[in-house]
Amino acid sequence: MRLQMLLGYVMFMFGSLSIALGAFVGINIGTDLSNLPSPEEVVAILRSHQITHIRLFDSDNHLLSALSDTGIEVMVSVTNNEVLRIGQSPAAAASWINKNVAAFVPSTNITAIAVGSEVLSTIPNAAPVLLPAMNNLHKALVSSNLNYQIQVSTPFSMDMIPRPFPPSAATFNTSWDSTISGILRFLSTTKSVFMLNAYPYYGYVQSNGIFPIEYALFKSLSPVKQIVDPNTLFHYDSMFDAMVDATYNAMSAYNSSGIIPIVVTETGWPWAGGGNERDATVENAEIFNNNLIKRVLNGSGPPSQPMIPMNTYIYELFNEDNKRGPESEKSYGVYFSNGSSVYALGLDISGGMTVNASSGGFCVARKGADVSSLEDGLNWACGPGQANCSAIQSGQPCYMPDTIENHASFAYNDYYQRMRSVGGTCDFSGTAVTTMVDPSYGSCIFTGSTNASIGGLVPPAFGPVGPPGASISWRQLPQIWCLILGTVVLSVL
Repeated sequence: MRLQMLLGYVMFMFGSLSIALGAFVGINIGTDLSNLPSPEEVVAILRSHQITHIRLFDSDNHLLSALSDTGIEVMVSVTNNEVLRIGQSPAAAASWINKNVAAFVPSTNITAIAVGSEVLSTIPNAAPVLLPAMNNLHKALVSSNLNYQIQVSTPFSMDMIPRPFPPSAATFNTSWDSTISGILRFLSTTKSVFMLNAYPYYGYVQSNGIFPIEYALFKSLSPVKQIVDPNTLFHYDSMFDAMVDATYNAMSAYNSSGIIPIVVTETGWPWAGGGNERDATVENAEIFNNNLIKRVLNGSGPPSQPMIPMNTYIYELFNEDNKRGPESEKSYGVYFSNGSSVYALGLDISGGMTVNASSGGFCVARKGADVSSLEDGLNWACGPGQANCSAIQSGQPCYMPDTIENHASFAYNDYYQRMRSVGGTCDFSGTAVTTMVDPSYGSCIFTGSTNASIGGLVPPAFGPVGPPGASISWRQLPQIWCLILGTVVLSVL
């Protein structure tokens, strides 16, 4: 029992320290589009752009399987349609955890569960079961010994704060006081984060000219346009910062134990819109998202909480053309379904995924192929097939993740690119498939890629960024962990 307590506490401390080490920018993945790429192609897009954190709007088992051994941190979601059943039945919650979480960890790096999305704003009749659903899921995680590595929360809309400016005077809609109070107690007790959907695009459009568009786009403001909270005299350089601060202030009214960190689960800017949506342009979307990335990755929080990073998920990976509503709702994606970029994002100056110019695509291991057959194919490709397998040797760029599937993909593709012109095929006893999506990632460049280096949504040194004077170097981690582990052992034994 003491050993379980020790391990659990260490896992909890690891999660807490990971948050403290720096900020991240992730991305949402919606699936309401006509030409949705296969799970394997989605993962290839994520890896080629070095995206390390994603949020799913459901718990698609095929995609969760494809994410195995990638190291990508995954937030899965309970859909709004599932909240009622899970809130009414602990058994349904346990079944959901077993099917959609326990079945995939640790191979798939699931770190959070979003229970519904904007439930209080969109389906208020489900409010009585929202907190019970969160509790039931957390208890199921405890039963599976996963509660220290997976957080449970629920995304709130900024609509829950009727008057977000000035931030110091912001409060939640009082009609939801009891529900919000219970949720905040739950988040505090379980050491989870407050999930917030915050869109400066809507804040700007709905302000009817009160705020300048530069304020919404993170652009510099002239002296006469400075935005200042009259109560605190905090200067706000962006509406995004003000929205996050407004939420911190709204939470403070409930006297929860300690500050609950905010994670922005959705934000973005549409790149196209209807005739009355003139600010939904490619130029504005590119400016907003690139400035957002720079702002979040500097590691500091909003004026009232400068030491808490504003971890954020951009909405969204693909354009969801099947969505109902105005044209802008269909145009938040930063990539088209073929992997090409809508506009240059972050370090992604290549304009998107690079496809082999010879139109033969790339040859990769088939997801779910028999491991022994993959191993036979790998051995043949690196042996009689004369593929250059040096890059998948220990310490080389393509060695990690150290899986048969990953190594086979590299070897299969190297053979295919070298031998296709003289009759070589991409089959390997049925364990290989061709794809038009470049499987290169980070410094691992697959043969046939026209990229000398792969751009990304975020810089490679993406994790540990913090405010000046407050960051912890990765080189300090071994010493830190020795101290933590020694303290825990002494206290438990």
